Amino acid sequence: AELDRFVVLGIGGSYMGARALFEALRHRWHNELPRAARGGVPRLYFEGNNVDNDTLAQLVGMLPGEGEPNATPEDRWGLTVISKSGGTLETSVAFRLFRRTLEGLYGADSDEARKFVVPITGETGRLRELSKSKGYPAVFPIPDGVGGRFSVLTAVGLLPAAVLGLDLRALLAGAADATDDFFSAEPGANPTLDYTAVAHVAEVEHGMHTRILCTWGNRLEALGLWYDQLLAESLGKHEQGALPLTVVNTRDLHSRGQQHQEGRRDKLVTNLVVERPSEDVLTIPEAPAELDQDELNALAGTPLPTVMDAAIRGTNQAYAEDDRPTADFVVPTLDEYAMGQLFQTLMLATVVEGRLVGTNPYGQPGVEAYKTNMNAILGR
Repeated sequence: AELDRFVVLGIGGSYMGARALFEALRHRWHNELPRAARGGVPRLYFEGNNVDNDTLAQLVGMLPGEGEPNATPEDRWGLTVISKSGGTLETSVAFRLFRRTLEGLYGADSDEARKFVVPITGETGRLRELSKSKGYPAVFPIPDGVGGRFSVLTAVGLLPAAVLGLDLRALLAGAADATDDFFSAEPGANPTLDYTAVAHVAEVEHGMHTRILCTWGNRLEALGLWYDQLLAESLGKHEQGALPLTVVNTRDLHSRGQQHQEGRRDKLVTNLVVERPSEDVLTIPEAPAELDQDELNALAGTPLPTVMDAAIRGTNQAYAEDDRPTADFVVPTLDEYAMGQLFQTLMLATVVEGRLVGTNPYGQPGVEAYKTNMNAILGR
């Protein structure tokens, strides 16, 4: 309530899991809404996932810093930095830049400069030591043994969700129920085992080494990008592991759809469908006859969810008629409970598949190679 803007710094799963919650469960144009329409919830910005000079400079330039007034709530902002070790270069560089700007606004030794920086990090490491040196009063842990892509249901995802005013209990309840179903439900009624079986058989027995996650609608694209990392980093080892790709339909039917329909038969398409929209349902309006050049009057009064359903059914039918397999995840409505279910189901499925192919899903040794080389080139 004290802040108008809040910056989330992180990379990979720690960054994308939090962003997935933001994009799925908050207004698409949340940051454009006036404070009252946001219910006092801060605007949220995500950075620290790249060393892109221009995007960093643009966001830093938007935030009040040294020499600017600090008299109104609109000037006040804070940040969280998410890094288990504190040694990831992209996030560390961003943290130093944003910390300098924040301290310029509040004063480097002020209570605000400490209170409005919230690190989320491991029990040991560079960021933990820096946090002690700076005297930050709130430092949240990333549990030992939990990699970034598996950490969305720790403080990594929960703190940004809390800043957004989301229902954390419902989020965790969805994850807990998905875990219970995994352990107790029979095959055929067990989403985790059923999806793992379909994906594994498609890859191992039919050579479908590319997994297309089709999110029908815009709000789950970040969830798909989180899953891309989860699958790629967990199972992409020992010269095996499927290639994950997220697409958003119906948007990407006009680009990648051609390849999915008539390209190589190396793809399993999984549809992620939300049955009921969260907003009031729009219908196609009727136009005067002289303005019906688009010939939409034949569909006047049709709800947009009906149009989306026709697109889903028509696409699945086209694939089926050409013997191209699809699988469906169907979510009744998009809320905190459903997001908890999705996160946990996809994490459990990835771990189970790792066991099936004999791969430890928790390590990511290949990622360290670029970091080592980059640091050596920089003389670090």
